[in-house]
Amino acid sequence: MKKLINQPNDVVREALAGMQEAHGDLLTVHYSPDFVIRANSPRKGKVALVSGGGSGHEPLHGGFVGLGMLDAACPGNVFTSPTPDQIEAATKAVNGGMGVLHIVKNYSGDIMNFEMAADLCRDGGIEVEAVVIDDDVAVKNSLYTEGRRGVGCTVFAEKICGAGAEKSMNLKQVADVCRKVKANGRSMGMALTSCTVPAAGKPTFDIGPDEIEMGVGIHGEPGRERMKQMTAREYVEMMGDAVVSDIPFKSGDQLIVLLNGMGGTPLIELYVLYNEFAKLCQKKGLDIARKLVGNYITSLDMQGFSISALKADAQLLDLWDAPVNTPGLRWGM
Repeated sequence: MKKLINQPNDVVREALAGMQEAHGDLLTVHYSPDFVIRANSPRKGKVALVSGGGSGHEPLHGGFVGLGMLDAACPGNVFTSPTPDQIEAATKAVNGGMGVLHIVKNYSGDIMNFEMAADLCRDGGIEVEAVVIDDDVAVKNSLYTEGRRGVGCTVFAEKICGAGAEKSMNLKQVADVCRKVKANGRSMGMALTSCTVPAAGKPTFDIGPDEIEMGVGIHGEPGRERMKQMTAREYVEMMGDAVVSDIPFKSGDQLIVLLNGMGGTPLIELYVLYNEFAKLCQKKGLDIARKLVGNYITSLDMQGFSISALKADAQLLDLWDAPVNTPGLRWGM
């Protein structure tokens, strides 16, 4: 294993310290329990947004703390759910009196721990709503979920709901917008290589030099099938068709699209892939109204990519365009 780290068990804590040093104008890191909150929290009179999950998916979630996105993020150990005490402490720290929305990826450990934390916060008088994101069309159930996994559309939810909260929506309104994103967003990913968890010191799964994993999860979970290498166009046609046919999207729909790297894929290749997806959408009469290309929800050093598409209406586009200022996403400032 070759990693730019000190000791494997110190990676998360030292990365958090680095975030504080690099982005102290935007966020503050708290330890024991560990969580990241927006600078000068809580924001009185505003619904707060809290999300989190295992580390290793950066910039998700901590990199999306700041104006127009999350108020707090709870980083678990690498590929490990955050604990209830982390989530409870973060929720209390950012509660501004208007309630708190938990945005939760559909993994069994995440759901259980967020539910426990929400109950504790409600007992303390904080109004909490939760929305579970389950956008992965690759498999119906996986090693760590009942139902579809939560992946790339989490980025859409955090951005759009964060904008709604900034625009003084109440908790029910922000949660309803999150449910709209959940209902209208779909994703699928693939991997050329495994990722390597620092504490494990070896690849999560074995894969042949001429093989790929189609439909892989963001923790290296198995996908739909192991298959031989193909061209970028063939990957996009297979995955893009699976994504846009699931709702299904129809001709004339406007989309917000994320062509996402898994952490180890060069940007030049991501642009090749985006070009192929844009052509596929054009053939189907789908209008890509907004787009992101780059690494936004990663799997450590995995080589691969994912496609996420959200069917957008005027409300969602307006919220997407609203100003955002976080380490991982910034515009309109």
